[in-house]
Amino acid sequence: MPHAEMPRIDFRTEPSRWRHWRLAVDGPVATLTMDVEPGGGLLPDVELKLNSYDLSVDIELADAMTRLRFEHPTVRVVVLRSGKPGVFCAGANIRMLARATHQHKVNFCKFTNETRCAIEEATAESGQIWIAAVAGACAGGGYEIAMAADRILLIDDRRSTVALPETPLLAVLPGTGGLTRLTDKRRVRRDLADLFCSKEEGIGGRRAVAWRLVDETIPPSRWEAAVAARANEIAATSDRPVAAEGIALPRLERMESGDGLAYRYVVVTNDRAARRAHILLRGADSLPADLAGIHAEGAAFWALALARELDDALLHLRFNEPELGLLTIGTEGDIAQVLAVDALLEAHKADWLVREIRLLWRRTLKRLDLTARSVIALVEPGSCFAGTLAEILFAADRTVMLSGARAGDNRATRIALSALNFGAYPMANGLTRLATRFLGEPASVEAAREMIGRTLDAEVAESLGLVTQIFDEVDWDDELRQILEERASFSPDALTAMEANLRFAGPETMETRIFGRLTAWQNWVFQRPNAVGEEGALKRYGTGLKPTYDRERV
Repeated sequence: MPHAEMPRIDFRTEPSRWRHWRLAVDGPVATLTMDVEPGGGLLPDVELKLNSYDLSVDIELADAMTRLRFEHPTVRVVVLRSGKPGVFCAGANIRMLARATHQHKVNFCKFTNETRCAIEEATAESGQIWIAAVAGACAGGGYEIAMAADRILLIDDRRSTVALPETPLLAVLPGTGGLTRLTDKRRVRRDLADLFCSKEEGIGGRRAVAWRLVDETIPPSRWEAAVAARANEIAATSDRPVAAEGIALPRLERMESGDGLAYRYVVVTNDRAARRAHILLRGADSLPADLAGIHAEGAAFWALALARELDDALLHLRFNEPELGLLTIGTEGDIAQVLAVDALLEAHKADWLVREIRLLWRRTLKRLDLTARSVIALVEPGSCFAGTLAEILFAADRTVMLSGARAGDNRATRIALSALNFGAYPMANGLTRLATRFLGEPASVEAAREMIGRTLDAEVAESLGLVTQIFDEVDWDDELRQILEERASFSPDALTAMEANLRFAGPETMETRIFGRLTAWQNWVFQRPNAVGEEGALKRYGTGLKPTYDRERV
């Protein structure tokens, strides 16, 4: 079975385009129903049976999660359920996995992981608490979707079960955080987790509760009433507003060509010969006077619009431009305007919309952290790496800054920090990027904090450890050329491994374990013939033939 040619993937969607999900809102409770259209996947000849999913389903789920937070501020509970009788979700579609390229499979797992983490963030940070109401078979990735919810309710009808059968059936792993969430989130005893993950059949009823695989089982006679009652009980614990008007998130507009992408505030320029892309972020062109102004601008507010555009650009580069392995990122605009926006975001952080904008930036910056590309930030005349945008300097693998000015260009070359650099945007490890950067130098974090609001030239920025290298105009072009050419010459595999190891210094969390361990192992497993060879488990699943395994342990 040859690899399928994957189409170019567009992550921009909206409810009128959804084919796999339905959203209904009733006061503080929203119901998100998974009802996958079998013929609506990315590959026209792969049928998504039994609520199995491919990336098209997860793109819509991610869109629904974001819209619930921005467009429905009074929704306090999201009930996740199936629209198909007898099945909650059969997990990732196996024929899709068997036919997809290695690169697509790994990026698919990463994107689904990021979406599950965003659902958990909605519960923990947004007060929008997710409940999985599981009726029917819930296997593999289907159970992983359920585990992203804060609470799992299981109908006790002797047919409904949960399962993670990837290892015995497919020779792969529960690739969207299943193993880690079992032990770290649901606190399943590891020997019971081993037994559970070694079984093809699922577990339901009292044993599922006793093992902490689900939180509660409910008999069919009380199912609908009990789900509604639990949702309303949980809604009472949320701090979401009782009365508020959401903001619409229109589908992003962009111009696309072979040379890159152009949004309102983000421009991506491809250099295929050099195997790199340059991302330019434009600073704020207007500033709301107050909180009311932020709400009035809605999705057009610079901080929100830029985060959405950057997120979309990163996803586009991941999936559609796999050979552009080096990203350079620059900015252009007024540092004072960027700092003024940050001041608004800090002053009004208790407001529901401002909270969501800050959380979207947190997710987008994490997306950058987790993107398998070398990232080099370039600070040049006219740059506006300040506050929120300065986070990109600390997310980059290296930051190079021009010292002084260029001949004929009177724009300053400066960076600046704001209060948001010191807690608003933690990484997956739970630390700020500055705390991670200065893991062995806590005094350096405090020295940086003292500079909040000041514009810093190259020499000061270097002395504070905020940039990696500085060059004057005489050396800039030649030194930068050497840096970029050298980086592009290295093995992409070695770079991906090196960067993933170096970016997440500090403590481990459930999130770092999911991305740093599980997806790394899945990356390896997806290349092994035991899983993806012509006689491997993924290719032979459903044929009646047993897979042939290389029995050597590696």
